[in-house]
Amino acid sequence: MDTILGIIAFIFYLLAASRLGVLIYASEDAPRQQAKIQAFSVGAIALILNGILLNNAVFVSGGLDLGFSNTWALISWIIAMMVLLVAIRKPVENLLVIFFPLAALGLLLILFFPSHRILAESAVMGLKMHILLSIIAYSLLTVAAFQAALLAFQEYQLSHKHPTVIMNILPPMQIMEDLLIRIIAVGFFILSLSLATGFMFIHDIFAQHLIHKTVLSLLSWLVFAVLLWGRWYNGWRGQKLIRWTLGGFGILVLAFFGSKLVLELILGRV
Repeated sequence: MDTILGIIAFIFYLLAASRLGVLIYASEDAPRQQAKIQAFSVGAIALILNGILLNNAVFVSGGLDLGFSNTWALISWIIAMMVLLVAIRKPVENLLVIFFPLAALGLLLILFFPSHRILAESAVMGLKMHILLSIIAYSLLTVAAFQAALLAFQEYQLSHKHPTVIMNILPPMQIMEDLLIRIIAVGFFILSLSLATGFMFIHDIFAQHLIHKTVLSLLSWLVFAVLLWGRWYNGWRGQKLIRWTLGGFGILVLAFFGSKLVLELILGRV
């Protein structure tokens, strides 16, 4: 049953992403709006089916299964859902052309490349809160990274005087920058809470295989802290904002998935 749900959701994700991809080159507003509603509806169905599959995969007897595959799928699902909700009010639906396929990839990982790491049901609430905050923070900062990539594309197009159809669809750069900072500020706040709660459960940083994850997470937190300080006190914009965002996110990826990938899939530890 889960395989059938996964395949249907996978197809719906790709259909929605393809429909939105075609809209990038559409010029008429009325057909474009109708097609966007259709794509959002198909994408919403995919998200619902994906949520059912994730519920079955993550909530297992004995606790929570937060292996590499499930974690990737959960994060990509949260990101796609957040962007879809934002896209109802803001013109950011082009991000779904990227995030819907990433969520579809998460489904494939669950179905065909499962990995398991069980968090016991008896685990204290504080640890579960730490994991939840970490996932939400990572999801928000992933959206920020893609927002920065779009901003970099806009800057490149303007500086080389090669405007494309996509440039006419994206919001003005000022709006893009403001939205980027808002996302980073919220993500940074939740990341701070995640780190604070995480330190409560570190007893032996080496024996728990947490040294790399801890150092990289703190370094990423520092990068985003400097970024926000530079924006609010020195008015950082453009390339400087983009580089610091992508740099902080790259370090966070290594912290979040690097150690998990090595420990679970390469070394076979849980």
